[in-house]
Amino acid sequence: MRSEKVNLVEMSDWDKLVRETYKRPYSLQQQNGCMERGTIYLTVPEDCSDEELEMNDSIPDEVNGDAMGVKFPAWISRNPKKLSGEIKSQWENSLFWERNFYPLLQSVANDLYAKGLLKAGKYSIEIDW
Repeated sequence: MRSEKVNLVEMSDWDKLVRETYKRPYSLQQQNGCMERGTIYLTVPEDCSDEELEMNDSIPDEVNGDAMGVKFPAWISRNPKKLSGEIKSQWENSLFWERNFYPLLQSVANDLYAKGLLKAGKYSIEIDW
């Protein structure tokens, strides 16, 4: 029988790590049109350059808009407190960041690894709400 070690992470702990590290609104469950309960598996670090290239450089500032996901550098460089476009309150701004303006999960994981905040290995993130 083959077995391997997997680091189990609760979604709330993942979100907290990302929010505290980058000082940006973040909710993994809200991404990709709101995720169902389940498990996401990833390996850290892992090349995601092809997937990252497919992400948007920018998207319209619209809560629950059709455009979702941005490249990691776009996410990092934007001021999370600045209101723009159709967004008129900090509450709407947080929803926009959580549901539309978020980076690729693997890009975040790789950066957290580069910062020494995640160890190399296999991870599973439990999505539950």
